[in-house]
Amino acid sequence: MAEVTGSTPVTPTRSCTYRRVSPRGITAIAYGRSITRKTEPAAPTHRVNEQIRVPEVRLIGPEGEQVGIVPVDKALEIATTSDLDLVEVAPQAKPPVCRVMDYGKFRYELQKKEKDSRKRGHNVQIKKIRVSPKIDDHDFQTKVRSIRSFIESGDKVKITLMFKGRMITHKELGVEVMHRFVESVEDIAKLEGSIGMEGHRNMVMTFQKK
Repeated sequence: MAEVTGSTPVTPTRSCTYRRVSPRGITAIAYGRSITRKTEPAAPTHRVNEQIRVPEVRLIGPEGEQVGIVPVDKALEIATTSDLDLVEVAPQAKPPVCRVMDYGKFRYELQKKEKDSRKRGHNVQIKKIRVSPKIDDHDFQTKVRSIRSFIESGDKVKITLMFKGRMITHKELGVEVMHRFVESVEDIAKLEGSIGMEGHRNMVMTFQKK
């Protein structure tokens, strides 16, 4: 066997591989050991009160009035005197723009706008519910809860009442059940069109959000 001479000894290298395991930390797998390192928490959407660490800010007062450029300590004093918060609303400006406001109310309004925006972007689906003219009270209330949940989510609901056998000769029972559903959700929903027949044995109606 040939012998290699004059070569420099090679020291095996050991690599360290990082694998993200959660938004809060990173696991480092090195030399057969696992080490968890915490990452920095996500920064808040807006800096508030003592989180604002700049020498001066352009201040907007609690009534929307332009106060002008003031030292940040003065802005905090104005907010504290008004029993409100100092909120940085334009951090990229020079100096940053801050406003005196109720931060809790401000966040609530932002969340409400986001929720309304998601609702407007919701793809409306038609949820289908089947019932019988002989539906009992417990089943009826269960169906009503489902209808209300679908309507509040922005979907439409189609109710199909099926007549079996000789029940088709008593359509008035079906109409009575349908009217009960209408009365049970009339505060949040309205009929799309009217109650009608689909084929020979199915009575149908569709609700949509008011």
